[in-house]
Amino acid sequence: MVDVESQDEKGMAGKEAASKYCEESSSETEQSEGVAYLDKTLKRIVSRRDSLEEQAGFVPGLSEAKLKDRSRCLVLYLAYQSIGVVYGDMGTSPLYVYSSAFSMYGVRHHDDILGALSLILYTLMLSPLIKYVFIVLRASDNGEGGTFALYSLIARYAKISIITKHHPADRSLSTYKLQLPSRELERSIWIKEKLENSNFCKKALLFVTLLGTSMIIGDGIITPSISVLSAVSGLRVSVTNLDQNVVVAVSIVILVLLFSLQRFGTNKVGFMFAPALFIWFILNAFIGVHNILKYDPYIFRALNPVYIYSYFQRNGKIAWLSLGGIVLCITGTEAMYADLGHFSARSIQIAFTAIVFPSLVVAYSGQAAYLMTYPGDVADAFYKSVPGPLFWPMFGVSTLAAVIASQAMISASFSVMKQCEALGCFPRLNIVHTSRRFSGQIYIPEINWMVMVFCVMITAHFRSTEQLGNAYGVAVVTVMFITTIMTTLIMLLIWQIHLSLVLSFALVFGFLELLYISSVLVKVDKGGWVPLALAGLFLMFMYVWHYGTTLKTQFEVRHKVPMSWLYDVGPSLGTIRLPGICLIYNELIYGIPAIFHHLVTHLPAMHSIVVFVCIRYLPVATVPQFERVLIRRVGPDEYHMYRCVVRYGYRDMRTETARTFEQLLMQSLEIFIRKEAHDTLLDSDNTNSETPTPLSYEPSEVDTLRKPLLSEEESSAAITDRESASSSRTVNLSGERKIAERPFTLDDKLYLLSKCKEAGIVYMMGHGHVKARKDSFFLKKLVVNYFYTTLRRNCRRRAETLHIPSSRLMQIGMTYFV
Repeated sequence: MVDVESQDEKGMAGKEAASKYCEESSSETEQSEGVAYLDKTLKRIVSRRDSLEEQAGFVPGLSEAKLKDRSRCLVLYLAYQSIGVVYGDMGTSPLYVYSSAFSMYGVRHHDDILGALSLILYTLMLSPLIKYVFIVLRASDNGEGGTFALYSLIARYAKISIITKHHPADRSLSTYKLQLPSRELERSIWIKEKLENSNFCKKALLFVTLLGTSMIIGDGIITPSISVLSAVSGLRVSVTNLDQNVVVAVSIVILVLLFSLQRFGTNKVGFMFAPALFIWFILNAFIGVHNILKYDPYIFRALNPVYIYSYFQRNGKIAWLSLGGIVLCITGTEAMYADLGHFSARSIQIAFTAIVFPSLVVAYSGQAAYLMTYPGDVADAFYKSVPGPLFWPMFGVSTLAAVIASQAMISASFSVMKQCEALGCFPRLNIVHTSRRFSGQIYIPEINWMVMVFCVMITAHFRSTEQLGNAYGVAVVTVMFITTIMTTLIMLLIWQIHLSLVLSFALVFGFLELLYISSVLVKVDKGGWVPLALAGLFLMFMYVWHYGTTLKTQFEVRHKVPMSWLYDVGPSLGTIRLPGICLIYNELIYGIPAIFHHLVTHLPAMHSIVVFVCIRYLPVATVPQFERVLIRRVGPDEYHMYRCVVRYGYRDMRTETARTFEQLLMQSLEIFIRKEAHDTLLDSDNTNSETPTPLSYEPSEVDTLRKPLLSEEESSAAITDRESASSSRTVNLSGERKIAERPFTLDDKLYLLSKCKEAGIVYMMGHGHVKARKDSFFLKKLVVNYFYTTLRRNCRRRAETLHIPSSRLMQIGMTYFV
């Protein structure tokens, strides 16, 4: 078979996919109409059939049973854990919301407290409850959340991804689906074409995604600082004349201890923290009920939105500025979606609706009832409203809860950085998988210690929660607004729901978040610059890495070797073919990489079997293991060259060792060789009238990976007979045929594969230096030659992330002039 793409089968993938979908979901009449409809509307969207699949077929990996639905006990267990990880930030917001809202002018009117409470209650109902619990959590990417999950969903249905290029074979994955024909699909196709044809929209979506990701990191840095500092500041209520330096020092010590615990993993940290935060919510609800009954039993009249109107009418600009403090009641809301990979949507929904939301409503109402009687205590509303006998127990629990609150955004930071690294937008990191039961629970040491350093610096610099609250509001609302934009696109492009519902979602939540953004941005000079500076720093890292990686990939594509050169050098490749298997890692899924030409022209010998291995991360959360490997032949049989594309999702963890990967690859190669022979036999059966000679294996063996290349039960005599038979068929390890008219049989190919496997497997990889061309403009030279090169030198080596044994690794030096 030749490495040439089929050019005359355009549109076939769309027809077959539509036909397959309609066979499963419609009647015969609907099937024909659906195929015709999709064939007409998707002819410019669904590209030609991929030759990687056309010629090679699908080669499964290790068999994997379908995962069953999680039991109720497991869901409840995850819901319990999520209390200690996801809701710590939102749960500790009562510590500082009222003090932040009235920090500038205090309580100017008695009904201002009711107006603020009404704003808090409706914000809690609209944003975390309705938007996230009932809408955004449905936009999970196979159980993964976060800004990159939204981007990957959009990129999967429209070719807007600048990070990962679309490949026709990716549409065969079980995560790619076609929708039923409808008017909404027609609108979706129109939006899809507009996005695909606009470079500005593609770059804008990528920028928004990276900005949202950077803001989540910034949120993860500010959350520990403000939460711990707010809790420790309660000492001043009981201990008079306490120096603020002592409060800051204690906060820093607690922060260092918190980040030191992260290496134990989300599972253990959540198990330790969940009881304390559960007690925190119960105590808040109890104190809230106590204050409501004691000070103002009719405090829930604040549910009347008229109080919001009168609050703004009475205070004007002051009420608008107070929104920057009120928005802190929904801090940590984004963690509900960003931490989705650590838990499940159902567990997060149960924990919020059953425990978190009722507790927060009662806690804020109780503080408001207390302030109706003592409005002068607004600066320390939380601790002043705690009954005297419960002060010290509540202080201890609140301090522990503040520590736990930081865990929500720290875990979210790990998740989004894993997504960035997998999709090529951040330097390679050391990602530690901390749980055998839950694949999304990870720990990244570099990010953990970097966030800790920033937290300590911010706490030591600001020393109070007032300016930290201003910084916090900018990060929180920006991320939420980005989520609203991308969820709206998903509603139009993927969910294809009615336009009126989409507009309602965008207008209601967009207006609410823009109102809060307009308030917090006014305070940029009073601490709001912190998340903007942090986001800019991480955004620069992401852009430089993505820019340099893209230029390097484009260089490899431009300089790939044509197949005509391979045919000219012949089956021996102009060298001596030695026993063994050579795995050449590269970034190409088509053509011969330039590194292979470099090898052949500089080395006198080459292994008998050459496999071009491409590790590819797709814009999907996970790729099932039985869909992970694609194999095809490169060149004629006597060349003994193959291409192997191994596909991963951005959530997948490459936990397999080199030995496991080699076993997977060898088994997949054997299956491919058997399937190739089986398909050839079927083709000859269709063209010839004579009955072909049956193969020496059962067709069912194509679908199993348990049979080794050489069966252990096979006797030494049988092996000797096979060697002599192979010798009589004139096949040697160099891959050259002594008798040209004798074709390679299936036994010849399998025997060669087994002997080469026994001889050993060698890894080859390019060790490239990326430099800008001399005619490049100054800014490009600065970014590529200095910034990108510095990041490459200080990040993890690619061989380490791929778990390649150093004893069998050969690195080939190359220079990429981009």
